[in-house]
Amino acid sequence: MARKPAKMYRQIKGQAYTRREYTGGVPNNRILRYFMGNRKGAEAGQFEVVVELTADNACQIRDSALESARQVANATIRKMAGDQGYALRMHTYPHQILRENKQATGAGADRVSMGMRQSFGKNVGTAARVQRDQTVVSIYTSPEHYLTARDALRKARCKFPTPCTIKIVKGAEHLKGLV
Repeated sequence: MARKPAKMYRQIKGQAYTRREYTGGVPNNRILRYFMGNRKGAEAGQFEVVVELTADNACQIRDSALESARQVANATIRKMAGDQGYALRMHTYPHQILRENKQATGAGADRVSMGMRQSFGKNVGTAARVQRDQTVVSIYTSPEHYLTARDALRKARCKFPTPCTIKIVKGAEHLKGLV
């Protein structure tokens, strides 16, 4: 059975369904790490600039999209800033369980799978429910790596099913001429 397109799960419909103990076989989370780079430097306030990627609309973002955004942003900023020159943080966790009522396809499928209305469905993945103006990814860095951090968030923005905005949260006074 092929994976359904992510646009089927983009809209937030109904109440959240996060109870894993009631549904057997929830797929594992695909996000490997939520904090990369120099975590101690970010907690100590070592970095002067904080750049955030915020969602413009409320939507659900699948865990595979979050992981691919994390990978591309981390690779982009690590290449220029080095391992200790940045801290990247993922702010959302995919709690929402996605379900699908699987239907048979092919010859004779109309007789085989009449289906059931309002069926519960099987677990096919997880997603994070993101509200409007919620921070999804943030990068802490120094002013000389600001343009690379902004480019990393631009690349990560392409992986999400909603338009996103890149904001400078802290350190705009250090970026004279770059903003």
